[in-house]
Amino acid sequence: MTESLLQWLQSEHIGHIIKASILLLAGFICASMASRAVTRFFSKNFSQHHIVLFKRLLYWLIVALFVASALKQLGFSLSVLLGAAGVLSVALGFASQTSASNLISGLFLIGEQPFKLGDTIKVGNTTGEVLSIDLLSVKLRTFDNLFVRIPNETLIKSEVTNLTRFPIRRFDLLLGVAYKEQIATVRKILLDVADKNPLCLDEPNPMFLFLGFGDSALNIQFSVWSKRENFRDLRNSLQEEVKLAFDKADVEIPFPQRTVHFNQINNSLLQTQVNEGAADKT
Repeated sequence: MTESLLQWLQSEHIGHIIKASILLLAGFICASMASRAVTRFFSKNFSQHHIVLFKRLLYWLIVALFVASALKQLGFSLSVLLGAAGVLSVALGFASQTSASNLISGLFLIGEQPFKLGDTIKVGNTTGEVLSIDLLSVKLRTFDNLFVRIPNETLIKSEVTNLTRFPIRRFDLLLGVAYKEQIATVRKILLDVADKNPLCLDEPNPMFLFLGFGDSALNIQFSVWSKRENFRDLRNSLQEEVKLAFDKADVEIPFPQRTVHFNQINNSLLQTQVNEGAADKT
């Protein structure tokens, strides 16, 4: 047995095994170093979640290359392995076209970065906070505390609105006042309300727009800016303050009205027909 072991150790097989082991060890070391380099060089431009995904992809790609080299040292034919992998890839491709599409879309989302973790986005009729950005889907938490999973392919094909991308937001208040009101007076009241509200920003300035003559009112748009985190509070407080200011100044906010005019000739004809009918009965 000792002689057999010595013969085996002196054979070329042990050399191939040692080379393969060195390749595997070098592969794991290189993969670890590359992962650290991704963290160091991309930490300023990408979110932490994207960095983690990049690290995993790069790590296993490098390990796979070194494993293939190690198998070649052990005598495995890479052409056979690649052929089998190709057939398997085609089979999996037909079986999981949706998953592949979501995977590719996820890579586009990671590269484009239309939103990041913690942002509030709107996709179709769904609005929520981004919890995670994965290779197959994006997870959201809606304002009524529901968990929503949106496939990456849907995000690529749909219009996505990022509500928290920029530090300030504009609130547009659409309202109407009666035709008897003076536009200059209404403008002054609205600007005074914005000036007294601590959540309204002075820059950009509040904006007053006269939109035109409606069916029952003079249509007006009053736009004010606020910090992103104060937008909801501003929207609620500003509308209440405008209502109170209009009531104090006796400015009327009309409801839809219709004026009906009766033709005098038709009224006379109707009265004649009524009189004739009464005469026939007598």
